[in-house]
Amino acid sequence: MVDNSMDMIGFQIISNVGTAKSLVMEALYAAKEGDFTLAEEKLAESKQYFVEGHKVHASLIQKEAAGEKVEISLLFMHAEDQMMSTETITELVKELIEMYKRIS
Repeated sequence: MVDNSMDMIGFQIISNVGTAKSLVMEALYAAKEGDFTLAEEKLAESKQYFVEGHKVHASLIQKEAAGEKVEISLLFMHAEDQMMSTETITELVKELIEMYKRIS
């Protein structure tokens, strides 16, 4: 059984990258409306949340690299999945925003 601290780490990652993903989508919607300043602000804010989620994840990698056993749960796997999908969506949205800029 995974301890509560691992569950909390999973929730921290999910919370941060979930917020990041929402902000990335807000950036896309702003760009679609032609508000590129707001789109860039949303992307910058999103990055802050993503970095926080990534820091939590990196702390676990450092623990394991130092020889500490890290138990992985389904919740933690979900957190990693959310982190990876947010990273992918962010890159795609950046490209779409550039396309909107060229069109307008």
